[in-house]
Amino acid sequence: MNYKDYYEVLGVPKDAAAKDIKSAYRKLARKWHPDANPNDPKGAEEKFKALQEAYEVLGDAEKRRKYDALGSDWQQAAQQAEQQRRYRSNQRQEEAYSSSQFGEAEGVSGFSDFFDAFFASQGQPGQTRQRTTTRVPRRGGDLETTIDLTLRDAYQGGTKQVSLQIEDTCPRCGGTGVVDNAICPVCHGTGRVISTRKLEVKVPKGVRAGQRIRLAGQGSSGSNGGPNGDLYLSAQFPDDPQYERKGDDLYLDLPVSIYDLVLGGDVRVPTLSGDVTMTIPQGTQSNKLLRLGGKGMPKARNAGNGDQYVRLIGTLPAHLGERERELFRELAEIDSGKVPS
Repeated sequence: MNYKDYYEVLGVPKDAAAKDIKSAYRKLARKWHPDANPNDPKGAEEKFKALQEAYEVLGDAEKRRKYDALGSDWQQAAQQAEQQRRYRSNQRQEEAYSSSQFGEAEGVSGFSDFFDAFFASQGQPGQTRQRTTTRVPRRGGDLETTIDLTLRDAYQGGTKQVSLQIEDTCPRCGGTGVVDNAICPVCHGTGRVISTRKLEVKVPKGVRAGQRIRLAGQGSSGSNGGPNGDLYLSAQFPDDPQYERKGDDLYLDLPVSIYDLVLGGDVRVPTLSGDVTMTIPQGTQSNKLLRLGGKGMPKARNAGNGDQYVRLIGTLPAHLGERERELFRELAEIDSGKVPS
C-alpha cells in the first residue's frame, strides 16, 4: 500500500487553511474534469479521481486530523486499519447483509487502497455510530452578477426582461461539495453550479455604472425551510455611440456648418427625450459647448435631471464652386486687412 500525499495532489502546503484547500480543489477539478479534456478522457479521469480522493480527506476536518496524525507511522497504521477493515467485512457477512450494502467497506469505493484502509469505514469493531442532527432553518446566501444596460434603459427606467448565467450554490450538497461523506455527484465537489435564469428587473431611473440593483429572494436557496438570499445586479454600460455620460450630465458632439457658426441660426439637437431646437449665437467658435438645461440623466430621489452639453463641430462644405471660392478668398483678404471692409 503506497502512502498518498494529498497535500501534494492538491498543490497546497500542509498548514493550508480549509478555504484554500477548497479553492484549490475547485480550480483543479474544473481543469481535470473528463468533460473538459476530450482529447485524453482516461488520463483526466484518473487525475480527477485522485483530486476527489484528496479533497475527501483534506476537506473534512476529522479525516484531515486523522491523516495528519499518521506521520511516519503510516505503514503500521495501515496494517491496523486493514485488519480492522477485514474484521468489519467478516462481521457483516456473518450477519448476512448483502455485499452491495457494504461496497465501500469491501474496497469498491473507487478510491485507492490507502484511502479505503483509513477512511472508508468508521467507528470500532462491534460499535454502532449514531448521529443526531438538529435541522435549523438557514437563510440562503446572496449572489451577485452583472447586468448590461443601455443609456436609454437608465434614462427611462422601468421593467426589463433579462436572461442571466448565475453561479449558484449546489442544490444537492448545499455548497459543501459533499453528500453522505462522498464527493457531490452534481457539482463534483466544487459546491457551485451554473444556472440560467430569466428575470424581470426593475431598472431605476438614472442608475449609474457599478450601482447595484437588488432582487429580493432571487439568491441562493435557503436550507431547512429558511428563506432565499438576495441577488444583486451590478449595472454596466457599453459605450454609447452618441452620448458621453459624466455623472448626471450628457455630452454630445453636433456637426454644424461654418455658416451657422458665423451667422448664427437654429439647429435641431437630439436628446434622450426627443429632438429640440437650439439657437447658435453669431460668431460661435467650433468646439464651443452650449448647455441644454434639464436634458441630462434623471437624478436620484426624483431631484430633476442633469444637463446636456452640446459641442459644436464646425464642418466645411464638401464641394465648393468657383464663385464660392472667390467669396472665401475675398473674405480672407478682408480679414487680413488687404481689402477695406
